Amino acid sequence: MTIIVHHLENSRSQRVLWMLEELGLPYEVKRYERDKRTMLAPDELKRVHPLGKSPIIEDRETGLVVAESGAILSYLVDRAGGTLGAPMDDEDGLRFRFWMHYAEGSMMPPLLLRLAMSRVPLFGRAAMRRVQPMIDVHLDYVESELSQRPWFAGEEISAVDVMMSFPLEAARSRAGLDSSRPATMAWLDTIQARPAYQAALAKGGPYSYA
Repeated sequence: MTIIVHHLENSRSQRVLWMLEELGLPYEVKRYERDKRTMLAPDELKRVHPLGKSPIIEDRETGLVVAESGAILSYLVDRAGGTLGAPMDDEDGLRFRFWMHYAEGSMMPPLLLRLAMSRVPLFGRAAMRRVQPMIDVHLDYVESELSQRPWFAGEEISAVDVMMSFPLEAARSRAGLDSSRPATMAWLDTIQARPAYQAALAKGGPYSYA
């Protein structure tokens, strides 16, 4: 099985490469650069999937094209026979499902809003001050959870840790995540020190940590 990852620089697709490295699945990387003026993905990606966004994977064995980070990670878990999937314990399994949806459904929207506002003169600064408290609620919640267990779904790393990497890297980069939340910072240090994470960085090219 060889999977093609349509990989956009400085994007969510970096975590797909990390996931593949953790699973040990063979893959190829097709890199795309952002438009230097708009920072959007190139139109070339629309020939792979109508939305024209990354990440997208193509599975040569099944012929399937899969988009959306959560769907991709779930697909890869299945292709790897359940490795890094939901824990058998009911409570941890529920955590797994929660965090898989939470990453993009709850945490990323205010982070993206803050990023957009940071590019708007004058009004943007005022808006950012309104958005930051929303982000802090999420950061405090994540900190409280990681203070109770080493990984998001329990005692072992799983796909939801890969899923949560992007919003928390974004938060550290531009939204106030720092040493005042030590459990979260320790988690970030732990994932970024993993050999699979480092291998994914080497294959993916430049990554500005969101």
